[in-house]
Amino acid sequence: MSAGVYIHIPFCRSRCSYCDFATDVWLNSDAVDQYVDALCKEIKTASISRSLDVDTMYLGGGTPSLLSPHQLEQVIRSVYEKVNVEPGAEVTMEMNPATVTPTTLSAFRSLGVNRASFGVQTFNDRDLKLLARGHDANDARRTLTMLRDAGFDNVSFDLIAGLPGQSLADWNANLNEAIRLSPEHISLYLLEIHQGTPLARQIRDERRPDPDPELAAEMYECMLDRLLGEGYEQYEISNFSRLGYASRHNSKYWMLDPVYGFGVSAHSFDGRQRYANERDTAKYVQLVSNTGSAEILREDIDISSEFVFLGLRMENGITLSAYRERFGSDLTTTHGQSIKMLTEAELIALDGDNLRLTRKGKLYSNEVFAEFV
Repeated sequence: MSAGVYIHIPFCRSRCSYCDFATDVWLNSDAVDQYVDALCKEIKTASISRSLDVDTMYLGGGTPSLLSPHQLEQVIRSVYEKVNVEPGAEVTMEMNPATVTPTTLSAFRSLGVNRASFGVQTFNDRDLKLLARGHDANDARRTLTMLRDAGFDNVSFDLIAGLPGQSLADWNANLNEAIRLSPEHISLYLLEIHQGTPLARQIRDERRPDPDPELAAEMYECMLDRLLGEGYEQYEISNFSRLGYASRHNSKYWMLDPVYGFGVSAHSFDGRQRYANERDTAKYVQLVSNTGSAEILREDIDISSEFVFLGLRMENGITLSAYRERFGSDLTTTHGQSIKMLTEAELIALDGDNLRLTRKGKLYSNEVFAEFV
């Protein structure tokens, strides 16, 4: 089993109104250089084997596309020197519109980045201002053209549904535009309001309407119909792809494959334990500079529960035989009542050896997962 590597780049030009991730507003190139130096040191001193086979690398954030080609080269070289990156590895970089040029994209491509996860979020300029995204819809279209010109033939769009004031007609317009531009992959996120964010304060102060969960569910079902009708396959609750373009890296999380994370707030899973890094960027840099590590938390997890609820996120669900083989018990015995109740509610379907979410179950997935925790 090959592992994945996740690398967190926290810097953004501005902070989106809904964002609860570990990010920092871009200050100056010296601060970014210090971070990159610390990141490379953490990778080089990590207690993982040089013979570890890695077939996916994912640069997330933040806005990794703000890195210079030289900074990106330092990071990628550190990974290649630390582990065995397999030929044909999937190397993804998150990119935001208006943060790249034809020159930087060509440089990123030459450094081995072969997949772009593209933060479109919406093609509605009014909603982009609400989200404080720092780009407009035309920036998104131009960036896609630049990506294609630079040789990127594996591009993913992120879209957000359920925005305050967003109508079903607005959402359909987003889908129309996304389908017209024809990326290889589309990720859908239903807006979550995190306390402490500007958007949460705007809603609390009644400057923005509270999102309507029933309308968001209708948007989700609309997306299912539209994308499946346009030749996309749904391989996970929130993810759709053309044939052969499912995210190999993200699939590792749902299949409980090892993923080693580096950078501020990065999380790792080695097959047995999860561990996490310091969330504050300045503290992260100091910790790595002093000790070579920024790990602040390590914990055992209930792998049997996670096998079920992460596996159920996948379109194909899980097999009872695989659960029995891995954990030595029968899921229909340990969770028989829950399976019976969820089946009668038409939230899951048990077909022989296979257990999966129904279409209705995808809308109430958190309720389903709670039964197996």
